[in-house]
Amino acid sequence: MDGALPSSCAGPLPCLAAVHGGEGVGTEWTGIPESQVGMAAEMALSHRGPHKVLNEAELEEVAHRKPPPRPSLRGYLRKTRCSGSAAKSLLFRFLPFLRWLPRYPIKDWLLGDIVSGFSVGIMHLPQGLAYALLAGLPPVTGLYSSFYPVFLYFFFGTSRHNSVGPFAVISVMIGSLTESLMPSEDFMISINGSNATIDEERRDAARVELVATITVLTGIFQVALGLLQFGFVVTYLSDPLVRGYTTAASVHVLVSQLKNVFGISQGEASGPLSLFVTIIDLCKKLPGTNVGTLVTAIIAIVAILIVKELNHKFAAKLPMPIPIELITIIVSTGISYGVNLKEKFGISVVGNIPSGLKPPVVPNMSYFGQVAGNAFAIAVVGYAICISLGKIFALKHGYKVDSNQELIALGLCNFLGGFFQCFAISCSMSRSLVQESTGGNSQVAGVIASLVILVTILKIGELFRDLPKAILAAIIIANLKGMFKQFKDLCTLWKSNKVDLLVWIVTFIATLLLNLDIGLAASVAFGLLTVIFRTQLPHYSILGRISDTDVYRDVVEYEMAQEVPGVKIFRSSSTIYFANVELYAEALKKKSGIDVDRLIEKKKKALKKLKKQQKKLEKEKAKRKKHAEDGPGVSVIELSSEESGAPSEPTLQSLGLPKPNFHAVILDFSPINFVDTVAIKILKNIFRDFHEIEVDVFVASCSVSVLAQLERGNFFSSAITKHSFFPSVHDAVAHISRERPQASVDHSTRM
Repeated sequence: MDGALPSSCAGPLPCLAAVHGGEGVGTEWTGIPESQVGMAAEMALSHRGPHKVLNEAELEEVAHRKPPPRPSLRGYLRKTRCSGSAAKSLLFRFLPFLRWLPRYPIKDWLLGDIVSGFSVGIMHLPQGLAYALLAGLPPVTGLYSSFYPVFLYFFFGTSRHNSVGPFAVISVMIGSLTESLMPSEDFMISINGSNATIDEERRDAARVELVATITVLTGIFQVALGLLQFGFVVTYLSDPLVRGYTTAASVHVLVSQLKNVFGISQGEASGPLSLFVTIIDLCKKLPGTNVGTLVTAIIAIVAILIVKELNHKFAAKLPMPIPIELITIIVSTGISYGVNLKEKFGISVVGNIPSGLKPPVVPNMSYFGQVAGNAFAIAVVGYAICISLGKIFALKHGYKVDSNQELIALGLCNFLGGFFQCFAISCSMSRSLVQESTGGNSQVAGVIASLVILVTILKIGELFRDLPKAILAAIIIANLKGMFKQFKDLCTLWKSNKVDLLVWIVTFIATLLLNLDIGLAASVAFGLLTVIFRTQLPHYSILGRISDTDVYRDVVEYEMAQEVPGVKIFRSSSTIYFANVELYAEALKKKSGIDVDRLIEKKKKALKKLKKQQKKLEKEKAKRKKHAEDGPGVSVIELSSEESGAPSEPTLQSLGLPKPNFHAVILDFSPINFVDTVAIKILKNIFRDFHEIEVDVFVASCSVSVLAQLERGNFFSSAITKHSFFPSVHDAVAHISRERPQASVDHSTRM
């Protein structure tokens, strides 16, 4: 082949002389300093020599391992010392808009952000009204929740495409709380001394006060977690768990809106099994269905679903999605007002929507103790949904989302929004997708959307007083379509991962049975248990070498992997700690092919028997010596144990016990990322037990952090030293292969 290097070359660098006609490799390389070329050539040539095997003790001496840094108060204060650059960096971190807004490309992004903001704003209007109904609050609170948090996110958020605001799952979590703590039955008033009705005005005021407190507390939790760099807390909510939870929450949402679809009044159940209590109660009251309400809801649901499907199908051709939800509430409000649906057909309507903004109100802190657990659950779920969406868009468009800053941003939106009668918010996938698809490029789109809602609050909101509640229920139900598509996960997870499938199913069932708050806690606990069980049941394997390589693989899974004669290389796919280290030791002994414990027990019995025989011999020897002294001048010469050739320590062979068919065990520590005190104790026992049966134990691929933990745990001693630790499995095998023949030679010389 033209241009191929000579076959005698060991690598590209040594062969440059051959390529250049035998000349030196110094200045022939244009643009590369001669010193670097010489160094590289020297390294390449040295690579051709025999590989020097270093154990961990030798490696530390050669490589000069640094002592682990010890944290000190002075060092911490030096890092946190205030300076101009540190203050500027901190300011830019907590107010991200200061970083990107001065560089905002007006010509390229502004038009897209305006169109996108207007599109999302007209989605906020119907969804805000609907999700307020879902939370058991007056409709105007949904408009407030679509304005204040959305506007505040512009200053603190780092995702350019997330559309924050009311979200169905969060709304239903709040709704279940308002229904349990502020049931409508507590606000009954009598009319004319006989008929009883609900004082809706007093009930709504009490619920708004409660939810504002929940929202503020949710914000406090989120800001605190963000400041403590606890953004990782969401990692405990795996994707199957979140999807199973949101799917179950969608069922709760659907059931909660059926009363508005059928036009019947229902009591508000809460706590475990409340979903099924509500369904049973609904079935009993179905004969009292309001036909007008049912027809209105069905027509609205069908129309919304059809137009949404058309929006999806012709997304590339439409400049912006058809705002079917806005059209639906405008048309239905007009029909309701013109025909007087409330009076003629008994269709329930939204009622009065006050115009204008209200002054901030301090939350009632007496509720904190009652709602702390629920507020924390809302904080975690809301953040999990928000950050997962943010990371999807960031990956797609090539920018980064700061998880801790997102937690702070969401927390500030909730905390400040709570003072203005907002309920807790998160991110909506449907709105975020519209914001992205209609040309949204930055958080400016959110500001435009909030301005649309502001105009609605100030001037237009009061026009929707005749809007039928069935229409809002229809909007909520139609928007659940995407959530219910998550049932497809069952087929996907069945094929890919059965454990994740189990997490999905258990989360779904637990959330249905135990309600949203307890269900979430139970789901997280179960998810963590699956992790623990998986670490307790890892894959244990004996490794063999792939011929002509330095690669070692499981001999069961790879046909070409052959065990090194006389050496067992053991590997676990999980780290070792108190919950699984005993299983690790048992698996090692089982994989070795011999019953180590039984062999040790036999050795102890044989040694005990040998000691008895030795004592018996010593007694007989003493008797013979005594008789010899009493007899006529016969001298007895006693030989020491060394002179008589007796071994100093009995071996398995001398005791008549079977010897293992291997002389060394290598523990591959490459998957091990930490050890605890229990693991250190069991590892010491492993070294001791195998030493008892004349098998040497070595450790390979132990990370520096694990090595430091072993040092702190007093693992090393005169019996176990770092000379038994090697940087790689191949180094350990090479060491054993070199030492064993030497030991055999020494033994034969002594013989």
